[in-house]
Amino acid sequence: MSLGAKFKDKTQVVKGRIKEGFGRASGNRRLKREGRTDRITGNLKQSGEKAKDAFKQ
Repeated sequence: MSLGAKFKDKTQVVKGRIKEGFGRASGNRRLKREGRTDRITGNLKQSGEKAKDAFKQ
């Protein structure tokens, strides 16, 4: 996993947590849902990259 991809995926997770928190605090369901989607997508990308790295060895 390249350092750039790792940073990008981790940033997406953090961005999702922030969006979800703002959505929860403001009562905005759309923002909360977008944040959850960003967070889950970032985690899935990280898992996929880790699996690829495991099979390379």
